[in-house]
This record gives sequence, C-alpha cells and structure tokens, in this order.
Amino acid sequence: MTQISEAKQGIITKEIRDVSKSEKLSLNMIRKRVASGKIAIPYNPIHSPNALGIGKGLRVKVNANIGTSREYCNLQDEIEKAKTSVEAGAHAVMDLSTGGNLDKIRTSLIKIVNVPFGTVPIYQAGIESIKKHGTIIDMTEDEMFNMFEHQAKQGVDFAVTHVGITKQSVERLQKQKRLIPMVSRGGAFHMAWIIHNEQENPLYKNFDYLLEIAKNYDVTLSLGDGMRSGAIFDSNDRAKFQELLIIGELVEKAREKGVQTMVEGPGHMPLNDIQSNIQIMKKVTREAPYFVLGPIVTDIAPGYDHFVGGIGGSIAGFAGADFLCYVTPAEHLSLPDKNDVHDGVIATRIAAHAADLARGIDRDIDSEFSTARENLDWDKMFDLCIDPKKAKEYRDKRLPIEDKNACSMCGNLCAIELVKKYLQRK
Repeated sequence: MTQISEAKQGIITKEIRDVSKSEKLSLNMIRKRVASGKIAIPYNPIHSPNALGIGKGLRVKVNANIGTSREYCNLQDEIEKAKTSVEAGAHAVMDLSTGGNLDKIRTSLIKIVNVPFGTVPIYQAGIESIKKHGTIIDMTEDEMFNMFEHQAKQGVDFAVTHVGITKQSVERLQKQKRLIPMVSRGGAFHMAWIIHNEQENPLYKNFDYLLEIAKNYDVTLSLGDGMRSGAIFDSNDRAKFQELLIIGELVEKAREKGVQTMVEGPGHMPLNDIQSNIQIMKKVTREAPYFVLGPIVTDIAPGYDHFVGGIGGSIAGFAGADFLCYVTPAEHLSLPDKNDVHDGVIATRIAAHAADLARGIDRDIDSEFSTARENLDWDKMFDLCIDPKKAKEYRDKRLPIEDKNACSMCGNLCAIELVKKYLQRK
C-alpha cells in the first residue's frame, strides 16, 4: 500500500496525521488532497523519515542538493553538508553524487538524514554503464530500471525520472534553436541515448513498469525538468511545454496506479514568466505538487545565485509552487561546501517564508517577532528568527556602550526607546 492508495480508500495514515498536525489543517483535507495527487508525502518505509507534506495549501518547502563529483569526492564532506542542510532547516535532502563509491555515500547519508531523501538514479546507472560498456549511450533498459529498484531498496523516498525526454520532445528541442539547448545532466543522458540508439526513452516507453517499482516501495516520482531552460532567453519555450504536456499525462497514469508524483521545472526564467509557467503547469497536471529550481531570474550573478534563486523562489511560491530546490552561491561555479549549503538553505527558507506570508500562512510568527522587537526582547527575537546564530553574531559584534537594550546601529538614538519615552507616556 502507498500513501495515495490508502488515502483513496479513506484511510488516514500516521504520516497524514503528522502532516495535518504540523500544517494545522484538517485530517480530511490532507487525506483528500493526497488521494487526488495534489499533496505528496515522500515516505519510503525502509527509510521512514519525518513525514513531510508537499502541495496544495501547505507551507512552501525547501530542498537541499548535496553530492560528490567525479573531480572531487569526500564522504565526510557530504556527511557534514547533509547535517548542515538539516540544521539550517531544509525540509528534504537530495544526493546527486557522481563520484566515489555511490552506494556507500548514499547509504551513509540516508542513515543520518531524518527528512525525505531523494536521488537521481539515472546518474548511477550512467556511471556504471561507462565502467561496463565504455559509454552512457550503451546503457541497457534493464540497467536503467534495475538502478531505480536498487536505490528504492536502500530507502530513497523520492526519485527523479526524466520521462518527459522522449523522441518527440527531443525533436522539438532540435527545432527550437535554443541559446543553450540543455543543462539537465539526467536529461542529457536520455537525449544522447535516444539520438544514438534511435529508440524511445525506456522509462517513458515502459512507464508502467517504473510505476510498479515505485509502488512496491512507495517511492514518490519527481517527473521532468530535463528541458528546463538554462538561459533567460530560452524561458517558457516550446521545448519546455512539450515536455510538460507529456508529463501531465504521466501524472494522471501514476495517480491511477497509486504512485505519488511531483513535477519539476522551470530553471532560468525572468520574473514576468514565472506566474504563467506555474499556472500552466498546475492546469496541465491537475495541481500536482510543483518542485522548482530557483527559478533563476538573471544569468549574470555567479557567486550570488542564492540571492537570485531566493528572489525567483519567493515569487514562484506566491504563484503556487510547492517545493523550492535551493541554489547556493557556488551554483554554476563549483561544488558547494558546507558554508555554501548553509547559505543556500537559509536564502531559500527566506523565500519560502516570504511566499507563505503572501499566501496568508504563518503571519503570526512575524507578528510575534515584531512584538519582541518592540519590547527589545533579544532572546525572543533570536528564538523566532530564521538564522539565530548569524543574528547573534551580528548583535554581539558591536554591542552599544550606553544602552544595552538597543543595538549599535542607533544606540541611545533608538527609535523604539524614544517612542516608549515620549509617545507612549501618560
């Protein structure tokens, strides 16, 4: 049984109860939206993470990507990044490792991460194909499907599958003449395989078999983003929407088979394209949870892309995106370290909270914080803020000499103190 199949039968699982409690929404509402596929709860019983709801009416969630590369691989660094992600407040963690002992890395991380854990199985399938056959394009269909099951058995809660990369969508891409044709690594694996072998993407062609594997372990499938734009110039183009139309049909098939899904997108995108992208996606998929990278709203800010992603993420969340994949300062430049991971999570959490506020969620937290600020209650402010450690560091860096209640920005010219003394006196 899966979360969605039980919800369809009217069963309220422990995970639905946990999501209902954390989101402060009714059990029946959560159950109905899980049953309809509008909310996903990524939960592989082998891993048994803390229950997390992603989707319609819920708080916007944040995902942190970590993982090795073939150029740099250090397991301890990845463990530190995983811990940093969770400590900074990430709601989910994905391992995108492509270097080193991938099984050891993955199983080590799953053990220490108590939030939903995701992967991209085609990465390992492709790397093992290089070792076995010499190239990615000689990977067999069985090797693709076996890797999905292999990782599901290890406890992966959600897995990316680029089923929207098909012969049809690749042909559309070839006609499109994009500035940057493709930036998705998994998408590029499938695109090259399709062109070389002159065959259909096996994961699309035999999607029912993929659903069987996912259902056996209640792995949530994260569909798409192989055609996400890697440049502002390519935003919201025909290639992306071709992929989305294909995925919309597969979302419905997955729901019928009792498999939870999310949909991915959209990559680099100017601010004015975000709302229309999300509205179309929600219409085509009948309100499937939307998992977005960024969006990246300008191409020219390497080193500051966590800010760029935060700006895009806040607008995307307000427009209806449900799950923000963080962007770190190292994006487009290098493999991130644990400090980059921390900054990426915090920036994306700010974006998610800003979106929630605009949607009328958790406004009481900001009101409580403002009350603490009015009272110059620093301990309460630190307790409520998104990054208490950094806030305390700045506060302690230059404590005011004359007025210990104020900060060194204003000192004895503190507006709050003056208002208390004069405007509020009787």
